[in-house]
Amino acid sequence: QVQLVESGGGLVQAGGSLRLSCAASGSIFSINAMGWYRQAPGKQRDLVATITSGGSTNYADSVKGRFTVSRDNAKNTVYLQMNSLEPEDTAVYYCYTLIRTMTLTYVEVWGRGTLVTVSS
Repeated sequence: QVQLVESGGGLVQAGGSLRLSCAASGSIFSINAMGWYRQAPGKQRDLVATITSGGSTNYADSVKGRFTVSRDNAKNTVYLQMNSLEPEDTAVYYCYTLIRTMTLTYVEVWGRGTLVTVSS
């Protein structure tokens, strides 16, 4: 089994910054993609940013230039640095990973989510 532990959410004023972290542990052979999705109240879950094992990144247009996704492969951890936060960024942020387990099967694993609230 694989577990994800997220941290770093909270309340921040518009224009402020937060850094999210997500650490994976368990039966891990390797981790392919890692990233973040978010779900605002009453809306669907949307992509925020992803990063491959090689470091290639992909961002939602709404966060380009403000958010930065990174990963530490030695620690099986992905980060999301969020700057210039806007009230529209308020959502539950979910960590996502595509993991190859020790049995060499691929599984998608989601975190439980961490709430980010941006006040105006």
